[in-house]
Amino acid sequence: MHIHRYNVLAALLFSLVAGITDPVRCETRPRPNILMIVSEDNGPELGCYGDPYARTPHLDQLAANGVRFNRAFVTQAGCSQSRASILTGLYPHQHGQIGLATWGFRMYRPDTPNFVRSLKEAGYRTGIIGKLHINPAAAFPFDMHEIPTSNFARKNLGDYSRYAEAFINAADRPFLLSVNYPDAHAPWIKQIDGLPQQPLDADAVKALPYFGIDTAGLRKLNADYYNCLGRLDSLIGELLAALQRSGKADNTLVVYLGDHGADFLRGKRTSYEGGVRIPLIIRWPGRAKPQQVREELVSTVDLMPTLLEAAGAKPVENLPGRSLLPLLFDKPVEWRRYLFTEYHTHAAEQNFYPQRTVRNERYKLIENLMPGQVNPGYAFTNDRFPGAGIADAIAAAAPVVREAYRLMRRPSRFELYDLKVDPYEFRNLASTTKHAATLAELQQQLTGWREQTEDPLLNAENLQRLTQEVKGLTKKRAKNYDWGYPDYFLGKKLQPKTKPKSITDKTTKKETRKRQGQ
Repeated sequence: MHIHRYNVLAALLFSLVAGITDPVRCETRPRPNILMIVSEDNGPELGCYGDPYARTPHLDQLAANGVRFNRAFVTQAGCSQSRASILTGLYPHQHGQIGLATWGFRMYRPDTPNFVRSLKEAGYRTGIIGKLHINPAAAFPFDMHEIPTSNFARKNLGDYSRYAEAFINAADRPFLLSVNYPDAHAPWIKQIDGLPQQPLDADAVKALPYFGIDTAGLRKLNADYYNCLGRLDSLIGELLAALQRSGKADNTLVVYLGDHGADFLRGKRTSYEGGVRIPLIIRWPGRAKPQQVREELVSTVDLMPTLLEAAGAKPVENLPGRSLLPLLFDKPVEWRRYLFTEYHTHAAEQNFYPQRTVRNERYKLIENLMPGQVNPGYAFTNDRFPGAGIADAIAAAAPVVREAYRLMRRPSRFELYDLKVDPYEFRNLASTTKHAATLAELQQQLTGWREQTEDPLLNAENLQRLTQEVKGLTKKRAKNYDWGYPDYFLGKKLQPKTKPKSITDKTTKKETRKRQGQ
């Protein structure tokens, strides 16, 4: 009995000492405000990441005053899927948002834990500017939501910082504010409202290196992509200036990230580095050690545990990610050796091609769950740029590049890449004897992760049912379709469903609305 009391007292004393010395939980320090800035459809093509064409002085300064993560990755290279992972700290196969919200895909449960709800329960004001793009939206209890559309027309761009400044100054309680910009999503518009002030032309850039090809048409597209990034940087500069004027900048943790890579060849909607690698910069004045460049493998599933710990909020158990605070504080820590991503679909059948991916310090393995079949996403992306000369450029490219595009169109079961010597993933090493041990190691790690996270597509029947479910759905019909995967993925028995008829069926609009519950 006395021993038990001694242990309790010792534990209390330890907790008291830890509370005094811990830079996050110290009671004398106020809880930080949190400003999360999310850009759309861009990889780390920024000046601070060494890009030769980017003009991003405000983001470069943010990185100089904060921590830049050189190897940061999303869970899936798609908007809704990635954004749901950012907010919930879960992989898409865990939260259920495996495709676009605009196509009716949704999370399994509306009560899925997320850091918006956790911070609100901890006393934070919560606001969002720009799109949420996750179903159901009610799962995220924001107190304020302005500019709820995607705004790809880039209308009234000054409103982003204007609404942000009003929210920041509305009260003294700590706040969480998520600001989501439309750049650099297509269409890539050269200049809006004088931004960028000095736009780039095609002759000033080259195509992104992971394309493996370079044409005049691609250079024109890339130039305007960089112009979008320049405009984004100016808008973020306005936002950070508003934060500075509020007098709250010194107690605000600022996170900047992209939701996934650029919407180009071998980028968005793929498992290649061009799709899943993103910029991630965190500034926390007086807390995080500035001017750091971290090389650890980090994932967007790490953001939720990071923000909850920084805010002193109650942690959510069994999350797959880890708090980044030891890295921000430059403390010794044993970090992950393997990082995982995945892919399902973006917009139903037209780019449905499930994949699972693991990488370590040097090598990356992609497992294609439908090997030997044509990946519809190949034509979906490449055919979107008819004037760029893509087909001719691929035909005239070096053999290794032609083979990479051939493999992308009809993948084998496994793709293995040595990222040290082949950073753009052109040479598949999966069939080489020399790399057999590496292949086996990564296969084992990938299978173990899928089992540990209860990946529904380990069940071949689930993959078959999902394949059938996505077939024939148009966007208009899919948006109101009652998807079955949230049930059978979780092992629930279903009654037979009637899928909305295809556009070739002779059905009146009245009958269609009745069937879809409109």
